[in-house]
Amino acid sequence: MARAQGRSAASRVFLALIAAVVVLALLTAGLLLLESQRAARAEAERVTQAVAQTLAHSPDVVAGVAADEPTALLQPLAEDVMADARIDFVTIMDTSGIRITHRDVDEIGKHYIGTMPASATALTEEFAGTLGPSIRTIVPIEDDGELVGWVSAGVTIGSITASALPRILVAVAVAAALVVAGYIGAVLARRATRRVTGDLPAGAVRDTLASAESMRTLGDALRAQTHEHGNRMHTAVALIELGRSDEAVELLTESASQSQVLVDQVAARTQGDPTVGALLLGKAAQARERGIAWSADIHPDAPRSLLPPIDAVAVVGNLIDNALDAAATGPEPRWVRLSMTPAAHQALVLVVSDSGDGVPPDLRERIFERGFSTKQADVAGRGVGLALARAVIEDIGGTLDLDEGSPTTFRAVLPSGRPE
Repeated sequence: MARAQGRSAASRVFLALIAAVVVLALLTAGLLLLESQRAARAEAERVTQAVAQTLAHSPDVVAGVAADEPTALLQPLAEDVMADARIDFVTIMDTSGIRITHRDVDEIGKHYIGTMPASATALTEEFAGTLGPSIRTIVPIEDDGELVGWVSAGVTIGSITASALPRILVAVAVAAALVVAGYIGAVLARRATRRVTGDLPAGAVRDTLASAESMRTLGDALRAQTHEHGNRMHTAVALIELGRSDEAVELLTESASQSQVLVDQVAARTQGDPTVGALLLGKAAQARERGIAWSADIHPDAPRSLLPPIDAVAVVGNLIDNALDAAATGPEPRWVRLSMTPAAHQALVLVVSDSGDGVPPDLRERIFERGFSTKQADVAGRGVGLALARAVIEDIGGTLDLDEGSPTTFRAVLPSGRPE
């Protein structure tokens, strides 16, 4: 089947890795930026709380609030604290909230802009005052348990953002480093892929895999059929040499009869694929060779799918191979059943069942992942068959699924090219 010649497989690997790295870099940078903002705000809250608490418990502040000229005593103190503690404002006020100190001296004597607690308790909040939005903490000033004033210390949001700038630069640097490292990795991956696939498009690479799978499964089937026929012929010759010609004829007749049933079914299918028919004959012999009962039900009206012969052999052969492997390791009686029937919209339904132990529920979807297999890892080609079969089927708009329950049943629905 001709497929669109797009980007090479190596280029697709490169672009996929670059896209993944960019997304990862953006997510990492975003998380770092959020964390830097959170850390800066948390630090601002701690600083304002510490400064406000310290001033509220300072004997100089307690005495200054009660003095005749509190601003003259406390404004220089507030200015020193703002310079040393690197906070944006320290506002000391009387019990009614009238400012005694302020960064802007013109604001002294005016009412405090912010939340005044109903009781003598500390409060930290974000509020927009004369200097703009800020994180501020207000703490009561008490003298022998009696409320004598309030002190508020705050840091503006602009200052918090500025303090987070170094962290922002770190986040950007980390994101840039991830992109550079990812680009280098993508280039190396592209080179490695190109050494294997050259400049072939991804579709051509998959076609090559399908061809290899087709040759493998068809070769196994023909080998089994040849081996079976050879064994029967040797046995028949031996029987003839022993003078037991009737038994030799019976043996050969039985062999021909078993194959003829399947031949008749394949031949009766007017829209059938002769390559798949040859594959089924070989797989029947392979099943008998492994001591597995084989049955095939091919409806005469089953249409021919849109799959080309190579892909059809790869799909059917892999499903049968998996079924034979499962049945061979499962309990007796061991069997494999195949059916091809027509469905709505002139689709072909291919069903392969086996008597194996089944697929655990947690692996029902993973068995279709490329590289995953429940079989031994040292067997060549494991983890490719079902993934390749599903990819090939979905490429023509079909589906391949594992039915619920028992026995293990794979069901493929393949669109056909026959008009309705």
